[in-house]
Amino acid sequence: MIKALAPSDADRQHLRPADFRFSEALRVRASEVDARKMVFNAHYLSYFDAALGAYWRALTLPDMETMKALDGFLLLRKSTLDYQGSARFDDQLDIALRCRQVAGSSIQFDAAVFRGSELLVQAELLYGFADAQTQSPKSVPAALRQVMENFESGQRVVDVRLGDWAELGAAAGSIRQTVFVEEQKIPAEMEWDSADAGCLHAVAFNRLGMALATGRLLPHVPGVAKIGRMAVLRSMRGGRIGREVLESLMQAARQQGFREVLLHAQISAAGFYARAGFVQRGPVFEEAGIGHVEMVKVL
Repeated sequence: MIKALAPSDADRQHLRPADFRFSEALRVRASEVDARKMVFNAHYLSYFDAALGAYWRALTLPDMETMKALDGFLLLRKSTLDYQGSARFDDQLDIALRCRQVAGSSIQFDAAVFRGSELLVQAELLYGFADAQTQSPKSVPAALRQVMENFESGQRVVDVRLGDWAELGAAAGSIRQTVFVEEQKIPAEMEWDSADAGCLHAVAFNRLGMALATGRLLPHVPGVAKIGRMAVLRSMRGGRIGREVLESLMQAARQQGFREVLLHAQISAAGFYARAGFVQRGPVFEEAGIGHVEMVKVL
């Protein structure tokens, strides 16, 4: 159970970045400051709202899809802000959130704005869970409560499963249809191939059983495996879920005795693979009308 912290006024004066598992970085924009170049006070609520969206991504819970599955939605019922300092134009800030308590229909968050280790603003945010049709309060679903408890206690909130197409094809295929065919407009006849039947597939599921990301592994040449069809649903990008799928596939390649993996990365995703230790090899080329580069990594 998430413990009700109920900090005293003295405790709240000494919040530190280390007190939070989650934070979202942002930079103050010119449109958010007043004539003195200080952030206008109302914008801090916008910062907290943006951070809350990122918090759901950290829990691997796509906001709209999750609320639809739970037949409800969250309403902000109360916000209390304590201004202790002022952020200024071009400051780099960390917006931190932690769930303090889940009780009945309410979810209470502690929130803070830090500039480095300096606490500028702290807040208490109270959200109510409501019925999607009647908008009347309803108890926070046990599944949602459990995900939040797991996250705040440092537990994993995503499960990457490995298997063949018979086992994971429906989930993997749905993600690829959404990302490649519908979003990127890749012709369906180019997306689906006979290799799927013999590949090792990976699919990342959240704790509500939603499939959010996928990839596949297949032999390329002796000693070298190829990773392909890496796809993450739009609402989950920017978190670690894609990295977890990639790591699972690389670990599987090691276990199968491969010494190297390669992949064809879309130009927009090359930085993601570079951060995972892949190195570009060769010039840019096109696949399905999209610029790609070959990238490799020694296992």
